[in-house]
Amino acid sequence: MIPLLLHTLLFVGAGDAASKPQMGWNSWNTFKAKINQSLIEDTTDAMVKLGLADVGYEYVMIDAGWQARTRAANGQQQANSTTFPSGIQGVADYVHNLGLKLGIYSDSGIYDCDFHPGSWGYEELDAYTYASWGVDYLKYDNCGGFQAGTISSQERFQIMSQALKTSGRDIFYALCQWGHQFPWYWADQIAGSYRMSGDIYASFATDKSGVCQTAYCLNTGYAGVSVLTMIRKMREIAAFQKPGSWADMDMLEIGTHTMNEFEEQTHFSFWAALKSPLIIGANINNMSESSLAILSNKEVIAISQDELGVAVSYIPELSTEGSIQVWGGPLSQKYVALALNYGNETTEIDVKLSKMPGLDQLCNGTAMSVRDVWDGKDLGVFTDEICLRDVAVHQTKVLLVSC
Repeated sequence: MIPLLLHTLLFVGAGDAASKPQMGWNSWNTFKAKINQSLIEDTTDAMVKLGLADVGYEYVMIDAGWQARTRAANGQQQANSTTFPSGIQGVADYVHNLGLKLGIYSDSGIYDCDFHPGSWGYEELDAYTYASWGVDYLKYDNCGGFQAGTISSQERFQIMSQALKTSGRDIFYALCQWGHQFPWYWADQIAGSYRMSGDIYASFATDKSGVCQTAYCLNTGYAGVSVLTMIRKMREIAAFQKPGSWADMDMLEIGTHTMNEFEEQTHFSFWAALKSPLIIGANINNMSESSLAILSNKEVIAISQDELGVAVSYIPELSTEGSIQVWGGPLSQKYVALALNYGNETTEIDVKLSKMPGLDQLCNGTAMSVRDVWDGKDLGVFTDEICLRDVAVHQTKVLLVSC
């Protein structure tokens, strides 16, 4: 059985997975299962009105809470007729008419995380149902396993992958298995993105209890991971990022009124440069102008959506544990460096360009022009070192380097 499964996994592609990290909005982090049709449609309206659709946020995702408590008589999942009176197809039509795409949620177990029917044993029927409704995206969770939990993650998630491919519609497939079984080693054969950790928590630096700092731990399913810890985990797995299969650092907590402006900038900078999907988790109808501006920053979004699809890597030689992190990596036409002050006081950060991996191959020792993205300023021409003065606590300087 095991050799047969491994053979299957090796030769099952991820379908028409996105060549760039997906962008959109998801209902779960703010609203949990307390959602309805009006909320989804109002959010879709706001994404267009506020310009988020124009800068690339294209998916409107309905998470857990859309279903009735039981399947229909014919076995299909069905929307709660009270909270979604037009059904999912009606919502899909509304979203599509505004030029966006609709995402939906299910689970690889018997139940989903809110104890609605999961898709275990119904994968082909559910995939066909989503396609018939006009769904464009499936977030597929890992709750409610019970006896389904005796089957490996790889097999459970691969079954739905195959079902989506034969559904008759191109549906983006996003795994939400919380980093279980270290999916960076296998999920590229199955889906367009995969969660690399437990759920994010709306805190910049404070984790909930039970959260570990490394990607390689056994309690990856625990919720409560702060922004800083999520970044820390990516030190070990950023190199796995590639077009068609993205490690998902979970939703953006920008706009939740839990972080200051520098912290939100840092959050967005690292999600973009590390090639995580950019999925807004806040109520965009209750968002500050500052948060909206951060989410709409075209230069940072361009880093995320760069054609090369290479994530930045952590540079220990330029970093100081507990106070400074420096990361860097190539873009298709430029180079990006991130310098984060995560210590307790304002500091200076020296960025030695000669130590940035891959920069020599791009510039061949010539002088380099450097731009500060968040300040929107060109810093000048440099040959070896940039001294960044007065970097505030939890601030990240994002530098674009060109030759």
